[in-house]
Amino acid sequence: MATMTEHLTTNEGQPWSDNQHSQTAGQRGPVLIQDYQLLEKLAHFNRERIPERVVHAKGAGAKGYFKVTRDMSAYTKAAVFSGVGKQTPLITRFSQVAGEAGYPDTYRDVRGFAVKFYTEAGNYDIVGNNTPVFFVNDPLKFPDFIHSQKRDPRTHARSQDMQWDFWSLSPESVHQVTILMSDRGIPASYRMMHGYGSHTFKWVNAAGEQFWVKYHFKTNQGVHNLSNELAAKLAGQDTDYLQNDLFNAIEQKDNPSWTVAVQIVPYEEGLNYKYDIFDVTKVISQKDYPLIEIGQMVLDENPTNNFEDIEELAFSPANLVPGIEASPDKLLQGRLFGYKDAERYRLGANYEQLPVNRPQVAVHNYARDGAMAQNQASGVNYEPNSSDGSTEVPTAQVHGDQLTGKTGHYAVNDDYYAAAGRLYRLLSAAEQTRLIDNIVMNLGQVTKPAIQIREVRQFYQADPEYGQRVASGLGLALEQIKI
Repeated sequence: MATMTEHLTTNEGQPWSDNQHSQTAGQRGPVLIQDYQLLEKLAHFNRERIPERVVHAKGAGAKGYFKVTRDMSAYTKAAVFSGVGKQTPLITRFSQVAGEAGYPDTYRDVRGFAVKFYTEAGNYDIVGNNTPVFFVNDPLKFPDFIHSQKRDPRTHARSQDMQWDFWSLSPESVHQVTILMSDRGIPASYRMMHGYGSHTFKWVNAAGEQFWVKYHFKTNQGVHNLSNELAAKLAGQDTDYLQNDLFNAIEQKDNPSWTVAVQIVPYEEGLNYKYDIFDVTKVISQKDYPLIEIGQMVLDENPTNNFEDIEELAFSPANLVPGIEASPDKLLQGRLFGYKDAERYRLGANYEQLPVNRPQVAVHNYARDGAMAQNQASGVNYEPNSSDGSTEVPTAQVHGDQLTGKTGHYAVNDDYYAAAGRLYRLLSAAEQTRLIDNIVMNLGQVTKPAIQIREVRQFYQADPEYGQRVASGLGLALEQIKI
């Protein structure tokens, strides 16, 4: 049975007779300003683009579900993690951190790993990366860090000097830099990389008991990475290589999946742990707190429209549901504000009302109006009120932490090198060699020897062999890097 062709219309729904020729004064005359269909088409075209994300601009995503394999109600009252077999719809976005929207997918960079769960208590977002740590642990340094990874204000080119200058002056970055320069710095596929919530979060159960938690997404496809040579070749052949790989796999029903696991730390133990569990540049040892599998994440549906489903998709670590709370992690605290503010700039004041961001439960509050608002009918728009308006939910109350101390700007004098050293020693001999080669290739492009020396000193403090091998590759004498 033949399907009826839909008629072309204007944005206001009026039939459009001719989309091939402008109205003119005669066959060879000028175009008429009364051709409102032409004006509408040009005006809309001029406004098609929205600001790209200030970070994570290049990305791809898919829809799917999370299935509980272990009931976690003993640790959290969040319904999304309770009831074996329960499924919750979700959407993901994988991304590159520093590159712009058109940047090659196979550039060496940390990858974003963000998941939005559409739960019965509202949207819950885990906004992480494919690495368990990050470069900085204070939100005050985040804008400077991103500036150093992007383009030089004068040359408008990416600058190895800028990147390594910042890293060499930020010792907390050495753990993440080691991961970035390892094989994991260029994933072969979004499907073939792990994901992490990175920060420590708090779980609270129905009895009010509190636990610290770390999220891990372990790929069921196995971890696979690209060599520098293959990555460079693919960058010239297919700038959207990772995006196409994800889309094509799902289109062919080769649906990727991840085993979702957590590390759970009792509340008081976390406060007294040997490392600061609220420092995102560090990990919690799995020997001390092993992974506990809680479910499976499966991606089985591609975007229907990439702009509507992925470009307008907005994540925030502040999107928490009862039973899950923020921790005192400083960088996390900054992100609680930063992400939502970025989306208001990028998508507008009412971005939560866009279909992909809209929760699958009814929204009842007293926010009204603003650009592109779909208001809540004729309901009262203030509170408290005597009109049977929406009421508070005491059971959703946040469980606070006992805090003491004098307000001020505190520098953390901590050991940022031990974790990078442990990671270096965990690598195989071949992996260590590739790590050294990658660092030498990138750090070797730096034009200022002082930057090279500062950075190699960090590697040396992490592990003397690590630093000596990098120094040798750069032609630096051992005396130059010893402190």
